Amino acid sequence: MGTSLLENLNVRVEGSGQKTLVLAHGFGTDQSVWQRILPYFTPYYRVILYDLVCAGSVNPDFFDFRRYTTLDAYVDDLLYILDAHRVDRCVYVGHSVSAMIGILAAIRRPELFSKLILIGASPRFLNDNDYHGGFEQGEIEKVFEAMESNYEAWVNGFAPLSVGADVPTAVREFSRTLFNMRPDISLFVSRMIFNSDLRGVLGLVKVPCCIFQTARDVSVPASVATYLKDHLGGRNTVEMLETEGHLPHLSAPFLLAQKLRRALSR
Repeated sequence: MGTSLLENLNVRVEGSGQKTLVLAHGFGTDQSVWQRILPYFTPYYRVILYDLVCAGSVNPDFFDFRRYTTLDAYVDDLLYILDAHRVDRCVYVGHSVSAMIGILAAIRRPELFSKLILIGASPRFLNDNDYHGGFEQGEIEKVFEAMESNYEAWVNGFAPLSVGADVPTAVREFSRTLFNMRPDISLFVSRMIFNSDLRGVLGLVKVPCCIFQTARDVSVPASVATYLKDHLGGRNTVEMLETEGHLPHLSAPFLLAQKLRRALSR
């Protein structure tokens, strides 16, 4: 890995505070998704941002289909970034799949994290007996088929559904970053995410977690936030956001920034 990983994942550090805050984006976006949030925190924190290797802002040649078959390789990347910047303690804010990456990182290196803030997080997207993840296997397969047959049409349908709220600028921005992803990488990562099941390791997380859940999220039912609160092993809270959709940092950045500041102060 080495310095090239930091360059390839566009790692950057903003702000001048004593405490470190890590902002990690979810599937289909890149670090630009935090641009409306960032100014609220740079006066008080050293903020580390980076792009997941699957993001459209990263050279697709760097995506190793053999290595990134599970979330563990993404955890390796995160921990390498933190070690390279000599972070000994941080607050980690992870959206969607990056929330799960943060959970796994906190199991592996709990001393690095004072708190996890999990936005739109889900340990499993598929329904299973008495667990309601939001999707049946057949529904997921139809999503994969749509992505494979006509990626552009899929993005045009998926972006407004994910944003949820009636915020055209947010839909345009999410569409832009989805289109930036190479379709085969997007499909490969989607399959990996939807086939993941982290329910069995949640109890190993001892770091305090604050779970952010919007009023209505097409990807993550509200019951999942309650499930996380009940099964994560540390002191956990749920913060409901009075907005809709899976991407509150795009659709309601001021609201999200307020909630983040409150969570960070506790």
